[in-house]
Amino acid sequence: MVKVVEVWWDKRMVGRIAIEADGLCAFEYDSQFLSDGVSISPFELPLKAGTFIARRTPFDGGFGVFDDCLPDGWGLLLLDRYLRNRNINPNSLTLLDRLSLVGSTGRGALEFVPDKSEMPDTTKADFSAISTEIEQILSAENYVGNNIDSLYARGGSPGGARPKVFVKDDNGEWLVKFSAKYDRRDIGKLEYECSLLAGKCGIEMPDTKLIEDKYFGVKRFDRTESGKLHVISMAGLVCADYRSPSIDYIHIFQACKELTHSINEMWKIYRLMTFNYLISNKDDHAKNFAFIFRDGCWHFAPAYDILPSEGFNGYHTTSFNDRIEPSDKDLIEIATMVGLDGKRASEILHFMREEIKASQIELL
Repeated sequence: MVKVVEVWWDKRMVGRIAIEADGLCAFEYDSQFLSDGVSISPFELPLKAGTFIARRTPFDGGFGVFDDCLPDGWGLLLLDRYLRNRNINPNSLTLLDRLSLVGSTGRGALEFVPDKSEMPDTTKADFSAISTEIEQILSAENYVGNNIDSLYARGGSPGGARPKVFVKDDNGEWLVKFSAKYDRRDIGKLEYECSLLAGKCGIEMPDTKLIEDKYFGVKRFDRTESGKLHVISMAGLVCADYRSPSIDYIHIFQACKELTHSINEMWKIYRLMTFNYLISNKDDHAKNFAFIFRDGCWHFAPAYDILPSEGFNGYHTTSFNDRIEPSDKDLIEIATMVGLDGKRASEILHFMREEIKASQIELL
């Protein structure tokens, strides 16, 4: 039972987290960090003295920026099996316990002390064996197997529904994805093709690769040769429930304008919004957009998790100007509403539609 967790960023203590008697998370910046640091969550935790108390929802009494660091989906399932294999009831863990388990292995740059994490095993992987193990875990409710510790060490912290592991090579650290239970068989190849197509459409993308013609690999954009980069999702930034429809694309533009003050960053959002619309990526929930602190200022993060998907009851999870079945007109209206040039927006839409047609990718 951890009582207080320290938050660190680039070997500097950011602040401390505790839990109030009513179960809500409390956070306070360290005095030294206040003097020359930057806010880790500009809207929810502005850089100022005093104790911040989290809301009850949507993060079960926690703050969005720290919820981003916790596993969900596959990572949560893996953590559950890992803990039960050690005779620990996952339901007995507090938020502070879970942050300690993340320790120094989470997404982005934030680290948590005490650090009870398992250092990621990023050595060369047998992807076929990992895939078989994952299939067994997904098909049997209580299956643990003989390699749960190794699998947890390889991929216990990342979020998202699909199984994934970390792997390093001479070109950096990669996240490698595997099929979930109800995915189409060529899901890895499809995501790879979509990543290349997105790049052709002018979307900022991390490096990607297709491993053994079936496993999709994406280079981590929160890791550089000089260290880790701080990342916060749109869900974490504005306290939005990413498990259900909660935001509009206009909200993403508004957050970007407030954080970056850059028209170029706004165009990045427009391109991604348009691509999601054209390929029917309806799983465009609030956690699938992020901002990254790089070179001393905020940027809209490179795109990720972009491929055709069903979304929420077959509709886009993020609405387009309050519409979940958008048209070309909605995209142009949004662009002009947020201050972008409508003529250029229309040209980008036409260009991207032609690129997608020419690719002949089987999107559905």
